[in-house]
Amino acid sequence: MEKFQDHPPSILHLISSRSEYTVAMRTLIPAALTLIALLVLASPAAAQQKTAKLNVLFIVSDDLNNDLGCFGHPMVKSPNIDALAKRGMRFDLAYCQYPLCNPSRASFLTGLRPDQTGVHENATHFRKKNPDHISLGQLFRNNDYFVARVGKLYHYGVPGQIGTNGLDDAPSWDQVVNPRGHDKDIEDQIFTLTKGQYGGTLSWLATKEDDAKHTDGIGATEAIKLLEAHKDKPFFLAVGFYRPHTPFVAPQKYFDLYPTDKITPAVVTEDEVKGVPAPAFGSKKKEQEKLDDKLRRECVQAYYASISHMDAQVGRVVDALDRLKLSSRTIIVFISDHGYHLGEHGLWQKQSVWEQSARVPMIVIAPGAKAIGQASQRPVELIDLYPTIADYCGLEAPKNLAGKSLRPLLDDPKAMHKPGAITQVHRGGGKGGITGYSIRTEQYRYIEWNDGDNGLQLYDHTTDPKELKNLAADSAYSQAMTQLKKTMREMLKSAQ
Repeated sequence: MEKFQDHPPSILHLISSRSEYTVAMRTLIPAALTLIALLVLASPAAAQQKTAKLNVLFIVSDDLNNDLGCFGHPMVKSPNIDALAKRGMRFDLAYCQYPLCNPSRASFLTGLRPDQTGVHENATHFRKKNPDHISLGQLFRNNDYFVARVGKLYHYGVPGQIGTNGLDDAPSWDQVVNPRGHDKDIEDQIFTLTKGQYGGTLSWLATKEDDAKHTDGIGATEAIKLLEAHKDKPFFLAVGFYRPHTPFVAPQKYFDLYPTDKITPAVVTEDEVKGVPAPAFGSKKKEQEKLDDKLRRECVQAYYASISHMDAQVGRVVDALDRLKLSSRTIIVFISDHGYHLGEHGLWQKQSVWEQSARVPMIVIAPGAKAIGQASQRPVELIDLYPTIADYCGLEAPKNLAGKSLRPLLDDPKAMHKPGAITQVHRGGGKGGITGYSIRTEQYRYIEWNDGDNGLQLYDHTTDPKELKNLAADSAYSQAMTQLKKTMREMLKSAQ
């Protein structure tokens, strides 16, 4: 014991025998390890890791259908959106809840169905019926995120209200940017089917000005500035691009990608309109009568050019996210507010519940998700985005949301989700009009107008993906229609 004689008596006592030595070690080693662990956890790096929050980059295109390379279109060039699909999950059966700007945006930005928001046209604000509802942006503001929007998120008229707040929701954002570019300033040069109008009617123009001077180019630049300024704090950045909303204005180089002699406009046959209820066609069929073959080709060319112009701006924003090394901790969402007709069923633009108008592109990239670069064939809805983003960010969402988190699908594209996706539309003003509800399942689309009093539609996508033959009067499908009607009622009732 002489070698320990210089130690304090307390230590000498502890280790005076083998048994006492063992007891001492059992006491001192756990205490030392605990102390080391506390020191490690107290380090700045560990503290940052423990408190790290996921960022959100929420990108919305206006009036974009699924004519994109990653969704199988043979002609449209969308390399940047295609690249996003390779980094995350592509949802092949994603649907808006209302094929019109304001009702759709009010729906997915609140997580409520249109009948819950009370928004069925472009004039009503969702807070008229839901003054205290916590919007998607508000949820992140309430949880110490920097929350900003650039461009069109909530509705405002395009191009009339470009550069303004439009029908925005102030409680949703800490900061807003309303870009206004060259495309807004040269409206007198735009070709339009309806004299004096440039939005809500087919209209287009190829310009000599480059991307940076267009509204979407300016919006991308402003979004990049916000990423750079707020990269060190958790952020929710919503970027709303205007194209390909009318007027289809884009630099000439994008028009050159789509020679009109390579474009084949949709052809409508007499058989496909037989037995289809009148409300299905809406009000935009009249535009078909103003378009000859040459104008149809030019219109489609301009729409595709606008897509490619918008795609380039998406690429700029995502490249900045990568450059700033933010991608590994940022959820990226890319969607449109609704689809768009380019002559199918004799229709142009939106406001139908057929596939081309109701279906939307949806791509979600979530850190930690397992199904990277895959696609899901499960029906999903835009209202599913709110609970999904809240889920990944660990935030408590409002209890009355109508959507369901996509997280299981982001790990396994074949996971069970919902029995279908619902889209609705209203014809005519006030309570005296006609309301159409549609449910899209993996196999069918079922539509009823005023509970069926004004017509029914049924399409089997296994044999009729273009929805050209209405099977509603075929008795062989009566059982399927009964089940579809029941499922749709149950889904709508659960959101009341």
